[in-house]
Amino acid sequence: MNNEIKLDTKLVGDITGDFYVPSYQRGYRWGEKEVVRLLDDIYSTEGKRNYCLQPVVVRKNGDKYELIDGQQRLTTIYLIYRFMNEESFGFIDEPRFTLSYETREKSEDFLKSIDESRKEENIDFWFICAAYESIKKWFSARDRKSTLTNVNKYFDEIVKIIWYEVGESEDAIGLFTRLNIGKIPLTNAELVKAMFLSKDTDEDVDKEKQEEISLQWDNMEKELHNNSLWYFLTNKTNADYQTRIDLILDLISGKQADNREKYYTFFKFDEMRQTRTLDRIWRNIQQTFLVLKDWHGNHELYHKIGYLIASGTLTLQKVFDLSKDKTKDDFRESLDSFIRDSIKIKGNYSDLSYEKPLDQKKITTLLLLFNVESVRRNGEHSQWFPFDKYKFGKGGKVTWSLEHIHAQQSEGLRTQEMWKEWLTLHIPSVKSVSDTSEELIELMENAIQKEKLERQEFDAIQQKVVELLSVKGNTEYLHSIANMALLSSNDNAALNNSTFDVKRNEIIKMDKAGQYIPFCTRMVFLKYYTPSADNQLHFWGHSDRVAYVDAMNTVLVNYLEEPIVLEKGED
Repeated sequence: MNNEIKLDTKLVGDITGDFYVPSYQRGYRWGEKEVVRLLDDIYSTEGKRNYCLQPVVVRKNGDKYELIDGQQRLTTIYLIYRFMNEESFGFIDEPRFTLSYETREKSEDFLKSIDESRKEENIDFWFICAAYESIKKWFSARDRKSTLTNVNKYFDEIVKIIWYEVGESEDAIGLFTRLNIGKIPLTNAELVKAMFLSKDTDEDVDKEKQEEISLQWDNMEKELHNNSLWYFLTNKTNADYQTRIDLILDLISGKQADNREKYYTFFKFDEMRQTRTLDRIWRNIQQTFLVLKDWHGNHELYHKIGYLIASGTLTLQKVFDLSKDKTKDDFRESLDSFIRDSIKIKGNYSDLSYEKPLDQKKITTLLLLFNVESVRRNGEHSQWFPFDKYKFGKGGKVTWSLEHIHAQQSEGLRTQEMWKEWLTLHIPSVKSVSDTSEELIELMENAIQKEKLERQEFDAIQQKVVELLSVKGNTEYLHSIANMALLSSNDNAALNNSTFDVKRNEIIKMDKAGQYIPFCTRMVFLKYYTPSADNQLHFWGHSDRVAYVDAMNTVLVNYLEEPIVLEKGED
């Protein structure tokens, strides 16, 4: 990016000049699908102030423009104008621009004549004729007069291109390769940046200021690559943003999450430029970035905003809008109100059940808040909930699921391999809790060695193991929040269906290996919440569930509508 770039937006009707397609490009190759999509997009613009076609990238070469990117679109627009001129008997003007080819001299003349009798002469003629036929077919399916009038009007008043003119020293072939062969389009961030660095920019941004902006821009991008900051602000990954500063620009433009208009953000900045100086726009970008950094550095706001975004309760855009024109105290109160609403339910929290699909999301959200608030309250200013690790790991985006702290069912165990793995995982726990379990251990080991283990035999052994490793008493708690914790999703069904002691040992191994375990999940399996007098290291019983739920009630006291009530039971 340099200050030789000239950036502008042009109505299609204002495109003038002589364009030539250089030899390194192939000829015109759009088919009916692409032509019809362009015409449909153009015709659907009624009521919109701006509609953006893809950028046209050019380099001035003498009295002509070398067309680096946009040949297919510009040629199709040329053909639409040719058709409208012919169909309106000259009432609608011919194209105000020309197209020529560095190595396809006959194609320029053919564009002017569209002589279908010559379509078989070469592949370029064939595609041009096919596109022209697609245009005819599209218009013939609509009222001829009104459609011609409307499309011509939209070209003159609504439909724009982004005019991206690079300096004569630009490596045109390299840029073409990047935009076409590499399929890496110009981003909103590049276009907005070009506004500040363009050679035809406003007088209030001189060369020295441009260099300063360029340096600060790059520093912002670098800081946004700090995953702690990035995943605090958004649930999106690198795949969603080619450059991370796009997030800041989208925020300023007010782009909503469901807006699919590719260059919406750039057009919003282009509109701003009509009424504000570039210096004022730049200060707005800087101030917005500093606000986000301030939130990230504030222990309380970091956790509250981070939770609302991570849970999907609010987007960053909604949080940003919420903060406008509010005192800090009012802003905090608004955040607290949304947090309360995020876990509000009809009825009692104790009625939430893993077996009800609609309840699973509610339990997950409540447990996420429990984890975030526990870190915030426990750490004071020394500990921070790691939203980056919560959202993104070595294998990519992390998906979290509800894990039964103690499982008594074999749901999901369908194959011999799973049964044998389950038995293998449970042998150490069986050995540790009973000195009289030699017979059971022998049964387990023999089953593992069998070439073919029957389901009935596994179920019988599993039942004995679960009875040994479970606290006697009621089982109503199994699918309640008192027996749920957050763990990353995986395909290890044997572990998911394991008893408490097995899971405890495996989670300690995972923790030692550096795998991220949410704070409260780790505390559960370390028996942190259970008073030492009631602690049974190998089991998850009623006293454990009582202590776990009491911790939730204490940590979430400001957000729960009423305390979570545990079912009656005893160890």
